[in-house]
Amino acid sequence: MQSFTQDLLRTAKFSTLNAYFRILGYLLLVLSVAMLIAAGVSYRFVEKSAWDFFIDSMAIALIAGFLLFNTDEISQFSKRYLFLITTSSWLIICLFSAIPLKQILPNLSWTDAWFETVSAVTTTGSTVLSGLSDLPKGILFWRAILQWIGGIGIIVMAIAILPALKIGGMKLFQTESSDISDKAMPRSNRVSLAILIVYLTLTGLAVSSYYVAGMNGFDAVTHGMTTAATGGFSNYDSSFGYFNDKPALIWLSSLWMILAALPFLLFVRMFREDKSALVLDSQVRAFLFIVIAASLLLTIYQVEQNHRDWFSALTHSVFNVVSVITTCGYASEDYSLWGSVALIVFFYLTFSGGCSGSTSGGLKIFRTQLAWLLLKKQLTLLMHPNAMVTQKYGNKKVNDELLGAVLAFCFIYFASIAVLALILSFYNLDLVTSLTGAATAVSNVGPGLGELIGPAGNFSVLPDGAKFWLTIGMILGRLEVLTVLILFTPKYWQY
Repeated sequence: MQSFTQDLLRTAKFSTLNAYFRILGYLLLVLSVAMLIAAGVSYRFVEKSAWDFFIDSMAIALIAGFLLFNTDEISQFSKRYLFLITTSSWLIICLFSAIPLKQILPNLSWTDAWFETVSAVTTTGSTVLSGLSDLPKGILFWRAILQWIGGIGIIVMAIAILPALKIGGMKLFQTESSDISDKAMPRSNRVSLAILIVYLTLTGLAVSSYYVAGMNGFDAVTHGMTTAATGGFSNYDSSFGYFNDKPALIWLSSLWMILAALPFLLFVRMFREDKSALVLDSQVRAFLFIVIAASLLLTIYQVEQNHRDWFSALTHSVFNVVSVITTCGYASEDYSLWGSVALIVFFYLTFSGGCSGSTSGGLKIFRTQLAWLLLKKQLTLLMHPNAMVTQKYGNKKVNDELLGAVLAFCFIYFASIAVLALILSFYNLDLVTSLTGAATAVSNVGPGLGELIGPAGNFSVLPDGAKFWLTIGMILGRLEVLTVLILFTPKYWQY
């Protein structure tokens, strides 16, 4: 009997290992297709060396992907292995994505190449590259398509994986696609396809509108992809400020960033059955309220304190507020020069994030709302200790277990930022750089504040050690922190 049990456990582990390898192989095969597209861009712009390196990198990813994918097909595995699969998948994708970047830009260190690709795949938008307009078009496209791939990966993770893992209150958005089992697959496939269609549509509309409003074709495609992914990579050192002579582009980008930060499942529901799904959602309304309030505050502040005209102040206030709260990371100008009030507002917005089930990062609006519910409950119990308090979020009841998960997540989220800021300070970085660098990494925003890493700065000036720890912060933030940290607990590895 004991021998049979041991054989059964070994079989289960082997089956899970096969499933793990197949998933990694599939992702590398997808990445190799993206490399082929980037190679095509290099060929189109007659960049022979870039073309050769992209083809070489594609061959490496293709071979590795085929070897990993060519294992016995497994239809089901334990949910606990999703923690390992999710974390290692993002790490492997970033690792292979850095290969063409290092080959094409030989002066770039491996640390910088790793930082750039992690920033791209996690849609953070921080960069160590300068002189962007002089770089090969293939590299600029590669950065954009990595963010675009990362964007759709984030949506799938937020809708299908994290709710199943009960990470930080994500169970509140549980759908059939969040149940990792054979029964859920038909429903899961339909939901995933619908979300992909929404993502492709949003990207297509952004690209088309940018082109009509004055961008050239290449800029429209790359900026359309990074806007839909709320990634923020631009083809110019001045970011979206390069297009300040075309205000229509600034307003269009603000619109697409807002839409990309809304729950994609609500778009699906709106087009299929409930036309008012977006309007009635409490998370969406809270998100839009914050955007409007912060934009108006900064507009009035600029008009009164900086004596700007209303249209210019409103245009750049809306754009930069939207860019930061959606964690896109574009900048139309150096907003750190607007004044102390602007600095505080943008620092607060760094933590906020967009809605759950979107491409944006950050703490997410719904967690702030649930924390407010918990505060109201505690205040009520202080006055009426024996009161029975029923809490609801939207049309769903919120129990203490869910609120506890949110509270635990918020604690570890801010603790991660605090620890990362402390680590960065050991590299002789000033308070503003250390604190906002840690916050922007974990929140996946992009630019920080200050002269070094602010909207007009660049992360290339930081020591390699600081860049390495910032990449850890980006991955932690994108994977909702707990997904990674649980792998470092001894009990996780006990069968």
